[in-house]
Amino acid sequence: MTLQTPTYALHQGTVPLLISIPHMGTALPAECTGGMSATAPLMQDTDWHLEQLYGFAATMGASVLQAKVSRYVIDLNRPPSGESLYPGQTTTGLCPTETFRGQPLYGEAQAPDPSQQADRLERYWWPYHHTLRAELDRLKALHGAVVLWEAHSIASELPRLFEGKLPDLNFGTADGKSCAPAIIDSVVAHAMDSRFSYVVNGRFKGGYITRQYGAPADNVHAIQLEMGQDLYMLEEPPFTYLEHKATSVQPLLQKMLLQALTSLARHTPL
Repeated sequence: MTLQTPTYALHQGTVPLLISIPHMGTALPAECTGGMSATAPLMQDTDWHLEQLYGFAATMGASVLQAKVSRYVIDLNRPPSGESLYPGQTTTGLCPTETFRGQPLYGEAQAPDPSQQADRLERYWWPYHHTLRAELDRLKALHGAVVLWEAHSIASELPRLFEGKLPDLNFGTADGKSCAPAIIDSVVAHAMDSRFSYVVNGRFKGGYITRQYGAPADNVHAIQLEMGQDLYMLEEPPFTYLEHKATSVQPLLQKMLLQALTSLARHTPL
């Protein structure tokens, strides 16, 4: 079953796997665009084309939750309080006022005020999270345990956020708190056998969703994968999906997701 709303789409699957894609949205609702700069509509920090890259997931029985609203309106992978997930490091906030490259998203004194931020939480943030929680609970009730796979991508070079070129595959489990070691280790083993570079809990350790919902003791195992966008797309406008590149990494993605399910079954008490 697929549920469509103005803020998200949910495909309900049959296996204990939920793929969350909170940064793929490109909608800029009219009530949120007042005061936005000319930079905002470019939406260059979008996790472009992940619905296409993970297009095989529904076929394998996974549930898929996809955001529709741009992260420039509100970031669904930040805490509702707005506190930083990476204290002391450059990052963007709950209602971002600048891009990853430091370009302003609003004119002077035009950023959303506290009441506007509260409205965005109510309209966009909470519906996504209520749905995510409900789908995790549904799958866990059916299977006894569930894997939450946080699908992300980012420009492979962003000097303001990190030095040099990012590894191809950046796995995050909140420093081991959001996923059982046996599950993440078995997933990463496939990355080790591939031609792609990888790191576990490096610059990206998992955002709010990974940290909030990952609870191995409660049989919910959360893994964030932040991929370099050079693996499957053009990193500059018009951000074109590159099929010849995508087909090189898709088999690995599918192997890792299937491995997560296999390891979950082995790890879950009968």
